[in-house]
Amino acid sequence: MTRSRVRLDLPRPARRRLLPEYDPEAFGRLSERVARFLGTGRFIVWMTVAIIVWVLWNIFAPPTLRFDTYPFIFLTLMLSLQASYAAPLILLAQNRQDDRDRVNLEQDRKQNERSLADTEYLTREIAALRMGLGEVATRDWIRSEFQDLIKEMDERRLFPAESDEGDR
Repeated sequence: MTRSRVRLDLPRPARRRLLPEYDPEAFGRLSERVARFLGTGRFIVWMTVAIIVWVLWNIFAPPTLRFDTYPFIFLTLMLSLQASYAAPLILLAQNRQDDRDRVNLEQDRKQNERSLADTEYLTREIAALRMGLGEVATRDWIRSEFQDLIKEMDERRLFPAESDEGDR
């Protein structure tokens, strides 16, 4: 018996599948579009119009053209079929929205943590600057010192009083 050698550096050949392949992301987007449409007033209006036309047709049309006579069993079947497809699509859309919300909340939480850390850092820096400013001469302090010196010099009369004639 010879055994075929399996090469590990090559991908396996594709296997045949019984079920058709589909893109889950595309299907999810489709389910969101359907769920978004089912939640609108437009859908309710169109569904109401369709049911009224169905009932009126099957009551007032000639007997040979009626396809669903009273008690409208086929209409009930169609509405049940629509509901059986709508419910899972709506749930799928809600699950996808929950996943997006969870990711957004996690990103918001991380952003809030970064903002808090930045705020704490800036608070510490401002406190350090305030402590450093206690030892630094500010413009207002120097100005007040000059004004005090000028007053003191005026009191000692070190500067002669200005004459009324002014500079010539």
